[in-house]
Amino acid sequence: MPPAGTLLCATGLRKTYGSTAALDGADFSIHPGEVVAVMGPSGSGKSTLLHCLAGIVPPDSGTVTYAGRELSAMNDAERSALRRGEFGFVFQFGQLVPELSCVENVALPLRLTGVKRKQAERTALDWMARLEVAELGDKRPGEVSGGQGQRVAVARALVTGPRVLFADEPTGALDSLNGELVMQLLTEAARSANAAVVLVTHEARVAAYSDREIVVRDGRSRDMERAI
Repeated sequence: MPPAGTLLCATGLRKTYGSTAALDGADFSIHPGEVVAVMGPSGSGKSTLLHCLAGIVPPDSGTVTYAGRELSAMNDAERSALRRGEFGFVFQFGQLVPELSCVENVALPLRLTGVKRKQAERTALDWMARLEVAELGDKRPGEVSGGQGQRVAVARALVTGPRVLFADEPTGALDSLNGELVMQLLTEAARSANAAVVLVTHEARVAAYSDREIVVRDGRSRDMERAI
């Protein structure tokens, strides 16, 4: 059983691609409102761990439990609904839809759940204001800077009120100044919403925004707080 108060927990995760073991018995846990940095060198298995935690990739063995329920017990439709509503995602390059305006991009997750356009865009603008990009609502992603676009992507990830935000190298394509601003606003916005943040990074300055660090090396995880 996951420890009391744990929102998302993984135990003994193993995942192999061909002859390569991406995960070899990795563990993970996070509480509501907590920011946990998953660190490790390239190829260590940290992104695979994130994909397993989010139900995108099934592990070969081990368990992932969210809010008391194992992801493996859910069908594909239930896992997809979880990713649309309870999980939010921020990727290294934002992945905004270039044909849509920034406010339409942020409102898109709400529109996909059936929220009417005006209401969805009002909520989107509120989140854009929190991320200090509300003035970019009518602009297309190609008309804004990389740092601005990444803040729009963070607003999109948080617009549905997810309980877990997965951020995979969210500042990897930004300079240090924009990276610091994105991380400051991301963590402030997530904590204000009591959302847990799984932050995959290889940069110590990014991990410094977390409450706790888990290091992944050769597919195994080590909780640095418990290692001290």
